Amino acid sequence: MEKIVTCESAFRGHPDKVCDQISDAILDACLRQDKNSRVAVECAIKNNEVWLFGEITTNAVINCSLIAKRVLKDIGYTDSFIVRETISTQSSDIALGVDKAGAGDQGMMYGYAEENKYCSMPIPLMLAHDIGKRIEVLRKTKYAHLFGPDGKCQVTATYDFDKLIKINTIIVSAQTIEGVSIEDIKPIIIYEVLETLLNDLVGIEILINPTGAFVKGGPYADAGLTGRKIIVDTYGGVAHHGGGAFSGKDPSKVDRSAAYYCRYVAKSIVTAGLAKKCEIGVSYSIGVAEPTSISVDTFGTAKMSDEKLKDIILKHFDFRPQSIIKELHLRDVNYEALASYGQIGREELKVPWECVDEKAKEISAVQKA
Repeated sequence: MEKIVTCESAFRGHPDKVCDQISDAILDACLRQDKNSRVAVECAIKNNEVWLFGEITTNAVINCSLIAKRVLKDIGYTDSFIVRETISTQSSDIALGVDKAGAGDQGMMYGYAEENKYCSMPIPLMLAHDIGKRIEVLRKTKYAHLFGPDGKCQVTATYDFDKLIKINTIIVSAQTIEGVSIEDIKPIIIYEVLETLLNDLVGIEILINPTGAFVKGGPYADAGLTGRKIIVDTYGGVAHHGGGAFSGKDPSKVDRSAAYYCRYVAKSIVTAGLAKKCEIGVSYSIGVAEPTSISVDTFGTAKMSDEKLKDIILKHFDFRPQSIIKELHLRDVNYEALASYGQIGREELKVPWECVDEKAKEISAVQKA
């Protein structure tokens, strides 16, 4: 049975991803000085104004305004920005639950993996991310006179059951400098980006800046807000996403830590060969360490029933928030690097929730014993 899958990625300079990066850069700055920092920082941007708001409880001494301006400059926005801050400490009611090793909030989280060589992730999503990454590298190294920082990419593919049959359509919307025509950038995107990632472009519909112009971009074209690209951050719509965003939240927030752990579990199961596809769901109550529910769905691809697989998971994985933080070393992660081109599937960053080989071997060894 054929089905169509479409996934999207946003470039680093997209205003929503700008806000994600600023929020996570502030989190990183706090964790570098104080591993027990409690951080929930949001960012909004429009034109040359940045607003930082949220809660921080930490012994770290940081300058949020300077961090925001550094991130903007690194992305490629060199204007003079006005930064406003409305930041208080964590609510004492929330702190009560976290202090006793419970979850920092209620909610549900999901993790997913599928059997393939593309980081066990949906291929259209990873291709969209790679296109954006490649354009950014070219912009910074060769074509700063042609491209601006903003952009998005969308990939549509056809599957026959779980097998990718073909890439149907690739849409690239890349910001250009004033005076640059589409004809100036088309050969670069086709020959230096797409052909380096896909050897054969025959039969693929390629749309580049479909409106005809993309000069005004970034926060001058659209307002940005932290946490507004959560599907880009995870599985591109192929799998479920829970109720919360990631960026700007320290690991005590299960929106972030439990979502990473569910990915870790799902990828371990697939890598161990127990299923070709796996989605793990979990839910929590604020202040309570044990999850209120854990679900397993292997879409009929497992070597056993999902109920039996769940028993194996419960023996090998600990879903309590403090255990997750410790097992995945979540107080030592560079979160800013994850705030663009996906929080999941980032094997090149060697984040702990993607490093599952040892855990997969452990599971496999028990099954063979």
